[in-house]
Amino acid sequence: MKKYLLPVFMLGIFETIAITLWLTMDNLFYLINFSYIGCSIALGIFLFTKEYKHARRVTQLLVGLYMLVYLGLICNENMQIEGFWYYLFTGVFEAATIHYAVAKIFGPLIFGRGWCGYACWTAMILDFLPYKTPSQPRKKIGWIRYITFVASFLFVATLFLAQVGNIERIMFWAFIIGNLVYYAVGIGLALFLQDNRAFCKYICPITVFLKPMSYFSLLRVRCDTSKCISCGKCRQVCPMDVDVTDNSRKRENGTECILCFECARNCPKDAL
Repeated sequence: MKKYLLPVFMLGIFETIAITLWLTMDNLFYLINFSYIGCSIALGIFLFTKEYKHARRVTQLLVGLYMLVYLGLICNENMQIEGFWYYLFTGVFEAATIHYAVAKIFGPLIFGRGWCGYACWTAMILDFLPYKTPSQPRKKIGWIRYITFVASFLFVATLFLAQVGNIERIMFWAFIIGNLVYYAVGIGLALFLQDNRAFCKYICPITVFLKPMSYFSLLRVRCDTSKCISCGKCRQVCPMDVDVTDNSRKRENGTECILCFECARNCPKDAL
């Protein structure tokens, strides 16, 4: 039964968040929202324990489409980083703010970059491309993410400083246009570098929040060194170039792990 502890644990975390926010905010939406996300994540992990090949993709589509289509397009919530800055400026604790607090700022202390592997609607599309594993060494251009991070902040700050009217409508269109730009850049970069996750490694501004918190993540892929034969298969299949054979927190690209478990799936000795 040990293999079922992780999906139950993840479901328990999200149900706790769901019930807490429902009671404190007096809004049934939070109960439904986080229960749905928790069930989707638990389902994906459960399917993985059953060795279903597309387990992670099931969760990715369930959560990603829900947040992109329902919360973003139907409910007009800007769930991108611009929406986070917008609600911070207005001082409103709403969907985007809660989403960032749970998934991208404090949540990574528990599940690291799990958001990137199981819920991101940008990566959801990029993972349909054929370049599942990088064919080239990692480029030293990760600094670009800090430029996009600052640019998103300055964009929203400028709107407030200029006292632009109807900012909420601008935020909705920023969500649509921003996503289209992310998809275009992500697909173009993936094709150019032959790496589905190139956007995540070099461009995505969200990683500025995710990386430092993921360093302390409770859930991590660990290696049983007594079983490991140093075949290098885990490094070959890892989409994020993580050295999972090193159990220290300073392992190469350690804060990049998206918990896709491709390393564990492909390990010939079940050492991971």
